[in-house]
Amino acid sequence: MNKKILTAATFAVFASAAHAQSSVTLYGVIDAGISYVNNSKTATGHDNLTKYDDGVSQGSRWGIKGTEDLGGGLKALFVLENGFNSGNGTLGQGGAMFGRQAYVGLSKDGIGSLTFGRQYSFTTDYLGSNYSTGGLTVAGNYAYHINDVDQLTSSRINNSVKFSSANFSGLTFGAMYGFSNQAGAFAGAPAVGTTAGSSRAYSFGANYANGPFALGAAYTDITYPGQATPSFSTSLANVTFNVRDLRSFGVGGRYAIGPATLWALYTNTRLEQITGPSATFSAYEAGAKYAITPAITAGAGYTYMHLSNDVGHWNQVDLSADYALSKRTDVYVLGIYQIASGHNLQAQIGSSTSYFSTSGVGADDQLAFRVGIRHKF
Repeated sequence: MNKKILTAATFAVFASAAHAQSSVTLYGVIDAGISYVNNSKTATGHDNLTKYDDGVSQGSRWGIKGTEDLGGGLKALFVLENGFNSGNGTLGQGGAMFGRQAYVGLSKDGIGSLTFGRQYSFTTDYLGSNYSTGGLTVAGNYAYHINDVDQLTSSRINNSVKFSSANFSGLTFGAMYGFSNQAGAFAGAPAVGTTAGSSRAYSFGANYANGPFALGAAYTDITYPGQATPSFSTSLANVTFNVRDLRSFGVGGRYAIGPATLWALYTNTRLEQITGPSATFSAYEAGAKYAITPAITAGAGYTYMHLSNDVGHWNQVDLSADYALSKRTDVYVLGIYQIASGHNLQAQIGSSTSYFSTSGVGADDQLAFRVGIRHKF
C-alpha cells in the first residue's frame, strides 16, 4: 500500500512539474463609451455627431498567449490576438480573425526572441507605447496622429520575422522584415511585366529605460502600403497620396518626477508617391500626466503636425482624466481640440477615419468629448 501511495505521489509531482513548465493565458481589454464631435462629415456637409464608440483608450481585444519551457533558458512562445468592436461584435483589422497579432517563436534567456507571423513594428513597440499622449494617457486613439500615418499605434507587419533583444541593463533593440510573398518582388518592387508593387516592410529600433528616464528611436519602411491586407492609411484628412514607399522615423523621451511623468516625441514620415511630388509629414508632441491620488490621474498633451510643400499644418490639444475603480477597471473623460491651417486642409481627430469621418469642406477645426469605461481581464 505504501508503495502505491509513493508511486501515486511521484506521478503527481512530475505532472505538477510538467504543468509548471508551460503556461497558456487568456487576456483582453474592452473599451466602450459615448463620444461627441462637431464638424463630422455627413452626406450633405458637416454636422455634430454623438455616437457610441469603441476602442478609444485602448483597442478592444481578446487574446491567448503561452510559453513552453524547453530547458536551458530556451522557451517556445506564441500569441494570438483578436480585435473586435464591442458595439456590434464585428471583427477589427479588416475582418481578420487574429488581426492584432498572430505569431510563434523561440526566446533564449540573455539573448532575446525570434518570432514569425503578424507583428507590431518597432515604431509601435517603442515609440507609440512609451512616448506619445495616445500611449501614455486614456486619450488613446483620439490622441494619436492623423490616420496613424507615422505608424505609432497600428503598424502591424504581415509575414514578418522579428528579433527582439533581451534587456541589457535597460537597453533593448530589435529588427524585423516583412515578406511581400509575391513572386519576383522580394523587395516589394513591381514584378516583371507589372506596374503595381507588393507590400513588404522592415523596421528596427532601440530603447533605453533606467529608473525615471527613458529614450527610444525607431524606423519603419513599408513599400506599397495600400497593397497590404489590411492596407495602411496613406491619407491625411482630405489629402490623399498614391504611395510607393512610406518611411517613418521617430525619437522620443520620457522622464518621471514623483507622481508626474513628462514626455516628448518627434516623428518624420516621408511619402514617396508612384507619380507626383513626394511629401513629408512631421509631428512634434509633448505631454504630461500627474497622479493626483493613487486612483485619479490627469493628463495633457500638445501636438503640432506639419505637411510639406506649403500644404499646411495642424495644432491639437488633448486633456483627459482617469479614475481607477480597481486594478482592472477604470472610467475616464477626455476632450480634444484640433485646428487646421493651410491650403484646403481639414481637421480630423483620431488615428483612423472610423472614429470621425473627415470633416466637411471648410471645417478647419474639430472638437471631441468622450466618457468611457475600460475593463481588462
